[in-house]
Amino acid sequence: MKNKGILVVSFGTSILSILKSCIENTENSIKREFEGYEVRRAFTSGMIINKLKSDYNLNIDSVDEALEKMLQDGILEVYVQPLHIIPGDEYDKLVEVSKKYKSRFNKIVVGRPLLYREGDYKIAASALKKQLPEYGDSEAIILMGHGTSHPINASYSMLQNILRDEGMKNIFVSTVEGYPVLENTICVLKEKNIKRVILMPFMLVAGNHVVEDMCGEDKNSWKNILKNMGFEVDLYLHGLGENKAFHEIYIQHIKDSINGNPLLMEMNKI
Repeated sequence: MKNKGILVVSFGTSILSILKSCIENTENSIKREFEGYEVRRAFTSGMIINKLKSDYNLNIDSVDEALEKMLQDGILEVYVQPLHIIPGDEYDKLVEVSKKYKSRFNKIVVGRPLLYREGDYKIAASALKKQLPEYGDSEAIILMGHGTSHPINASYSMLQNILRDEGMKNIFVSTVEGYPVLENTICVLKEKNIKRVILMPFMLVAGNHVVEDMCGEDKNSWKNILKNMGFEVDLYLHGLGENKAFHEIYIQHIKDSINGNPLLMEMNKI
Protein backbone atom coordinates (compact mmCIF):
# COMPACT_ATOMS: atom_id res chain seq x y z
CA MET A 1 0.00 0.00 0.00
CA LYS A 2 1.28 3.45 -0.90
CA ASN A 3 1.80 5.79 2.06
CA LYS A 4 0.77 8.94 0.18
CA GLY A 5 -2.77 9.51 -0.97
CA ILE A 6 -5.08 11.83 -2.87
CA LEU A 7 -8.72 12.02 -1.87
CA VAL A 8 -10.81 13.33 -4.76
CA VAL A 9 -13.99 14.86 -3.36
CA SER A 10 -17.11 15.85 -5.29
CA PHE A 11 -20.70 16.59 -4.38
CA GLY A 12 -21.66 13.48 -6.31
CA THR A 13 -24.42 12.39 -8.66
CA SER A 14 -26.98 9.59 -8.53
CA ILE A 15 -27.01 9.16 -12.32
CA LEU A 16 -24.58 6.31 -13.01
CA SER A 17 -23.75 7.22 -16.60
CA ILE A 18 -22.86 10.76 -15.53
CA LEU A 19 -20.89 9.53 -12.53
CA LYS A 20 -18.76 7.62 -15.03
CA SER A 21 -18.46 10.28 -17.73
CA CYS A 22 -17.78 13.25 -15.43
CA ILE A 23 -16.53 12.16 -12.00
CA GLU A 24 -14.79 8.87 -12.77
CA ASN A 25 -13.36 10.38 -15.93
CA THR A 26 -11.74 13.17 -13.90
CA GLU A 27 -10.52 10.75 -11.23
CA ASN A 28 -8.89 8.56 -13.87
CA SER A 29 -6.93 11.52 -15.24
CA ILE A 30 -5.71 12.23 -11.71
CA LYS A 31 -4.72 8.58 -11.22
CA ARG A 32 -2.70 8.59 -14.43
CA GLU A 33 -0.87 11.76 -13.39
CA PHE A 34 -0.10 10.66 -9.83
CA GLU A 35 0.82 6.99 -10.16
CA GLY A 36 2.82 7.06 -6.93
CA TYR A 37 -0.24 8.02 -4.88
CA GLU A 38 -3.24 6.06 -3.66
CA VAL A 39 -6.19 7.91 -5.24
CA ARG A 40 -9.60 7.51 -3.63
CA ARG A 41 -13.10 8.95 -3.93
CA ALA A 42 -15.52 10.65 -1.54
CA PHE A 43 -18.82 12.48 -1.98
CA THR A 44 -20.04 15.33 0.20
CA SER A 45 -23.76 14.71 -0.41
CA GLY A 46 -25.15 12.25 2.10
CA MET A 47 -28.40 12.14 0.15
CA ILE A 48 -26.61 10.98 -3.01
CA ILE A 49 -24.52 8.46 -1.06
CA ASN A 50 -27.71 6.98 0.41
CA LYS A 51 -29.51 6.93 -2.95
CA LEU A 52 -26.66 5.11 -4.68
CA LYS A 53 -26.64 2.55 -1.88
CA SER A 54 -30.40 1.98 -1.90
CA ASP A 55 -30.92 2.05 -5.67
CA TYR A 56 -27.77 0.32 -6.93
CA ASN A 57 -26.07 -1.16 -3.84
CA LEU A 58 -23.14 1.10 -4.71
CA ASN A 59 -21.06 2.18 -1.72
CA ILE A 60 -19.46 5.62 -1.85
CA ASP A 61 -17.56 6.98 1.15
CA SER A 62 -18.22 10.27 2.86
CA VAL A 63 -15.12 12.37 3.50
CA ASP A 64 -14.95 11.12 7.09
CA GLU A 65 -15.26 7.49 6.01
CA ALA A 66 -12.63 7.86 3.30
CA LEU A 67 -10.12 9.52 5.63
CA GLU A 68 -10.67 6.87 8.31
CA LYS A 69 -10.00 4.12 5.76
CA MET A 70 -6.86 5.88 4.56
CA LEU A 71 -5.62 5.99 8.15
CA GLN A 72 -6.37 2.31 8.62
CA ASP A 73 -4.48 1.50 5.42
CA GLY A 74 -1.34 3.26 6.62
CA ILE A 75 -1.52 6.30 4.39
CA LEU A 76 0.41 9.04 6.18
CA GLU A 77 0.17 11.98 3.80
CA VAL A 78 -3.13 13.04 2.21
CA TYR A 79 -3.97 15.68 -0.36
CA VAL A 80 -7.69 16.38 -0.42
CA GLN A 81 -8.75 17.77 -3.79
CA PRO A 82 -12.32 19.04 -4.21
CA LEU A 83 -13.91 18.93 -7.64
CA HIS A 84 -16.32 21.64 -6.53
CA ILE A 85 -16.61 24.78 -8.65
CA ILE A 86 -16.52 27.46 -5.93
CA PRO A 87 -15.44 27.55 -2.25
CA GLY A 88 -18.99 27.61 -0.88
CA ASP A 89 -20.74 25.67 1.86
CA GLU A 90 -19.62 22.24 0.65
CA TYR A 91 -16.00 23.39 0.51
CA ASP A 92 -16.23 24.96 3.97
CA LYS A 93 -17.57 21.68 5.37
CA LEU A 94 -14.76 19.78 3.67
CA VAL A 95 -12.15 22.01 5.29
CA GLU A 96 -13.79 21.59 8.72
CA VAL A 97 -13.91 17.80 8.42
CA SER A 98 -10.27 17.71 7.31
CA LYS A 99 -9.23 19.80 10.32
CA LYS A 100 -10.21 16.94 12.60
CA TYR A 101 -7.52 14.78 11.05
CA LYS A 102 -4.62 17.21 11.33
CA SER A 103 -3.04 15.38 14.27
CA ARG A 104 -3.76 11.92 12.88
CA PHE A 105 -1.95 12.20 9.55
CA ASN A 106 1.64 13.31 9.12
CA LYS A 107 0.24 15.77 6.59
CA ILE A 108 -3.23 16.62 5.31
CA VAL A 109 -3.76 19.46 2.85
CA VAL A 110 -6.97 20.68 1.24
CA GLY A 111 -6.60 22.03 -2.28
CA ARG A 112 -8.66 24.77 -3.82
CA PRO A 113 -11.73 24.25 -5.99
CA LEU A 114 -11.97 25.26 -9.63
CA LEU A 115 -12.48 28.98 -8.94
CA TYR A 116 -10.52 30.53 -6.06
CA ARG A 117 -7.88 33.05 -7.12
CA GLU A 118 -8.34 35.54 -9.96
CA GLY A 119 -5.97 33.53 -12.10
CA ASP A 120 -8.14 30.45 -11.64
CA TYR A 121 -11.01 32.22 -13.39
CA LYS A 122 -8.84 33.06 -16.38
CA ILE A 123 -7.58 29.48 -16.60
CA ALA A 124 -11.15 28.18 -16.37
CA ALA A 125 -12.22 30.57 -19.14
CA SER A 126 -9.46 29.19 -21.34
CA ALA A 127 -10.58 25.62 -20.62
CA LEU A 128 -14.16 26.56 -21.40
CA LYS A 129 -13.15 27.84 -24.84
CA LYS A 130 -12.21 24.28 -25.81
CA GLN A 131 -15.83 23.13 -25.63
CA LEU A 132 -17.59 26.11 -27.17
CA PRO A 133 -19.53 25.50 -30.39
CA GLU A 134 -19.60 27.96 -33.26
CA TYR A 135 -22.09 30.76 -32.69
CA GLY A 136 -22.87 34.07 -34.38
CA ASP A 137 -23.64 37.64 -33.36
CA SER A 138 -27.35 36.94 -32.87
CA GLU A 139 -26.62 33.86 -30.78
CA ALA A 140 -25.59 33.42 -27.15
CA ILE A 141 -24.43 30.78 -24.71
CA ILE A 142 -25.96 30.68 -21.24
CA LEU A 143 -23.84 28.92 -18.64
CA MET A 144 -25.93 27.28 -15.92
CA GLY A 145 -24.19 27.58 -12.55
CA HIS A 146 -25.56 26.09 -9.38
CA GLY A 147 -25.66 29.24 -7.27
CA THR A 148 -25.67 29.45 -3.49
CA SER A 149 -26.82 31.56 -0.55
CA HIS A 150 -23.16 31.61 0.57
CA PRO A 151 -21.41 34.98 0.03
CA ILE A 152 -19.14 33.28 -2.50
CA ASN A 153 -22.07 33.42 -4.93
CA ALA A 154 -20.33 36.62 -6.07
CA SER A 155 -17.96 34.27 -7.92
CA TYR A 156 -20.50 34.00 -10.71
CA SER A 157 -20.43 37.74 -11.34
CA MET A 158 -16.63 37.65 -11.31
CA LEU A 159 -16.71 34.80 -13.81
CA GLN A 160 -18.98 36.86 -16.04
CA ASN A 161 -16.53 39.76 -15.97
CA ILE A 162 -13.55 37.51 -16.67
CA LEU A 163 -15.31 35.97 -19.67
CA ARG A 164 -15.92 39.47 -21.01
CA ASP A 165 -12.31 40.49 -20.37
CA GLU A 166 -11.13 37.38 -22.23
CA GLY A 167 -13.14 38.44 -25.29
CA MET A 168 -15.73 35.69 -24.95
CA LYS A 169 -18.70 37.65 -26.23
CA ASN A 170 -22.34 36.70 -25.75
CA ILE A 171 -21.62 34.19 -23.00
CA PHE A 172 -23.79 34.80 -19.97
CA VAL A 173 -23.69 33.22 -16.52
CA SER A 174 -26.97 32.37 -14.78
CA THR A 175 -27.62 30.30 -11.67
CA VAL A 176 -30.30 27.91 -10.46
CA GLU A 177 -30.13 28.88 -6.79
CA GLY A 178 -28.29 32.20 -6.63
CA TYR A 179 -27.73 35.41 -8.62
CA PRO A 180 -27.95 36.18 -11.46
CA VAL A 181 -31.03 34.13 -12.32
CA LEU A 182 -32.31 33.35 -15.81
CA GLU A 183 -34.66 36.34 -15.80
CA ASN A 184 -31.69 38.68 -15.37
CA THR A 185 -29.99 37.10 -18.36
CA ILE A 186 -33.11 37.24 -20.51
CA CYS A 187 -33.11 41.02 -20.12
CA VAL A 188 -29.59 41.12 -21.57
CA LEU A 189 -30.55 38.77 -24.41
CA LYS A 190 -33.35 41.12 -25.42
CA GLU A 191 -31.08 44.16 -25.26
CA LYS A 192 -28.62 42.43 -27.59
CA ASN A 193 -31.35 41.16 -29.92
CA ILE A 194 -30.29 37.54 -29.43
CA LYS A 195 -32.35 35.02 -31.42
CA ARG A 196 -30.74 31.67 -30.61
CA VAL A 197 -29.48 30.40 -27.26
CA ILE A 198 -27.25 27.45 -26.37
CA LEU A 199 -27.71 26.23 -22.79
CA MET A 200 -24.54 24.79 -21.25
CA PRO A 201 -23.88 23.52 -17.71
CA PHE A 202 -21.09 25.19 -15.75
CA MET A 203 -21.06 22.29 -13.31
CA LEU A 204 -18.81 19.27 -12.90
CA VAL A 205 -21.68 16.94 -13.81
CA ALA A 206 -24.66 17.32 -16.11
CA GLY A 207 -26.87 15.87 -13.38
CA ASN A 208 -30.35 16.48 -12.04
CA HIS A 209 -30.16 20.27 -12.34
CA VAL A 210 -29.43 19.89 -16.03
CA VAL A 211 -31.94 17.09 -16.62
CA GLU A 212 -34.74 18.89 -14.78
CA ASP A 213 -34.01 22.62 -14.39
CA MET A 214 -32.26 23.17 -17.70
CA CYS A 215 -33.95 20.90 -20.22
CA GLY A 216 -36.90 19.27 -18.44
CA GLU A 217 -40.39 19.22 -19.92
CA ASP A 218 -41.83 21.31 -17.08
CA LYS A 219 -42.93 24.78 -18.17
CA ASN A 220 -40.44 26.31 -15.72
CA SER A 221 -37.36 24.63 -17.19
CA TRP A 222 -34.89 27.06 -18.73
CA LYS A 223 -35.42 25.48 -22.14
CA ASN A 224 -39.17 26.00 -22.07
CA ILE A 225 -39.04 29.48 -20.54
CA LEU A 226 -36.75 30.61 -23.34
CA LYS A 227 -38.72 28.84 -26.07
CA ASN A 228 -41.95 30.39 -24.84
CA MET A 229 -40.31 33.80 -25.10
CA GLY A 230 -39.47 33.21 -28.75
CA PHE A 231 -35.84 32.10 -28.53
CA GLU A 232 -34.50 29.17 -30.50
CA VAL A 233 -32.86 26.87 -27.93
CA ASP A 234 -30.13 24.27 -28.31
CA LEU A 235 -28.65 22.15 -25.53
CA TYR A 236 -25.08 21.20 -24.64
CA LEU A 237 -25.55 18.32 -22.21
CA HIS A 238 -22.03 17.73 -20.93
CA GLY A 239 -20.55 18.53 -17.53
CA LEU A 240 -17.12 20.08 -17.10
CA GLY A 241 -15.86 16.67 -16.01
CA GLU A 242 -16.02 15.57 -19.65
CA ASN A 243 -13.57 18.29 -20.70
CA LYS A 244 -9.93 17.20 -20.33
CA ALA A 245 -8.85 20.82 -19.94
CA PHE A 246 -10.69 20.96 -16.63
CA HIS A 247 -9.00 17.73 -15.52
CA GLU A 248 -5.70 19.51 -16.05
CA ILE A 249 -6.83 22.35 -13.80
CA TYR A 250 -7.60 20.00 -10.92
CA ILE A 251 -4.31 18.19 -11.51
CA GLN A 252 -2.46 21.51 -11.24
CA HIS A 253 -4.30 22.31 -8.01
CA ILE A 254 -3.09 19.00 -6.58
CA LYS A 255 0.46 19.83 -7.67
CA ASP A 256 0.13 23.19 -5.91
CA SER A 257 -0.87 21.33 -2.73
CA ILE A 258 2.02 18.89 -3.01
CA ASN A 259 4.39 21.82 -3.59
CA GLY A 260 3.19 23.49 -0.39
CA ASN A 261 1.03 26.25 -1.82
CA PRO A 262 -2.55 24.93 -2.19
CA LEU A 263 -4.21 28.35 -2.07
CA LEU A 264 -1.49 30.10 -4.09
CA MET A 265 -0.56 32.09 -1.02
CA GLU A 266 0.60 30.02 1.91
CA MET A 267 0.09 26.57 3.34
CA ASN A 268 -3.59 25.86 3.98
CA LYS A 269 -3.37 25.51 7.74
CA ILE A 270 -6.04 23.05 8.77
